[in-house]
Amino acid sequence: MKTILHKSDTRGHADHGWLNSYHSFSFANYHNPERMNFGVLRVLNDDMVAAGRGFGTHPHSNMEIISIPLEGDLQHMDDMGNSTVIKSGDVQVMSAGTGVSHSEHNKNKNELVKFLQIWVIPNKKDVVPRYDQISIKNIETKNSFYQILSPNEDDNGVWIHQDAWFHLGDYESDKTDTYSIKKEGNGVYIFVLEGDIVVNDQNLNKRDGYGIWETDSFTLHSNSTAKVLVMEVPMNS
Repeated sequence: MKTILHKSDTRGHADHGWLNSYHSFSFANYHNPERMNFGVLRVLNDDMVAAGRGFGTHPHSNMEIISIPLEGDLQHMDDMGNSTVIKSGDVQVMSAGTGVSHSEHNKNKNELVKFLQIWVIPNKKDVVPRYDQISIKNIETKNSFYQILSPNEDDNGVWIHQDAWFHLGDYESDKTDTYSIKKEGNGVYIFVLEGDIVVNDQNLNKRDGYGIWETDSFTLHSNSTAKVLVMEVPMNS
C-alpha cells in the first residue's frame, strides 16, 4: 500500500476578495510540481464565494467537472440552455467534452456560498457536452459510505466518463466503516469535510486530504462526528 498525506494548511490558497479558494492540487497561480494530481483527479478546490458574486462565463473542454455545494445556493448557467440552482444536498456534473461555456454565481445577497469544485480527466475525449444534477437526500445514509457518482448511468448518483466512484460518509462519533476498491488498480483520495477520523493508522482532521493506492480496501474510524468524501479514481493519469 502507498499513501500520500496533504494536511489542510499545505494547500494552495488564493484570496481574490469575492473568492476565497483552497487548492489541493495545482490550479491557476498555485503551481506545485509535487501536487499536480492524484491519478485522474486533477482539481479539488474548496471555494467560498461572496454574496452576490461569482465566476463569469468561461469555457471548458474534455474534463468531467463535479460541484458539491456545502453551504448556500450556487446558480449555474451554460450555453447548453441550463439555468439551475444547486445547494447543500445536491451534486452537479458537467461533461465538458467538445466544449461548453458556463457561469457560476452566489444566488444570495447576504451569505457566502461554499462548494467543492472537482475536475476528473475523462477516459473519452470530445464527447457531446452534458449536464446533470441530483439531490442525494434519498440515497444518503448515516454511519456508512453511500455512492454519489460512478461510471454507470443506472447506479446511485451522477455518472461521468471515467472509471471513478465517489462516496460520502456521514458519521457519528466512534463509528468504524470499511471501503472496498471497486476496480483493480484504482486509488482513493479521502477528503475530510468535517471532524476527526483515523484511516488505517493515519489521523486526519478537517480539510485534510489522504491518498491511498496499491491496496484493495481501507478502514475508517470516526473520533468525532465527521463527514468525509472518498474519491476512487484510476491512477494512470
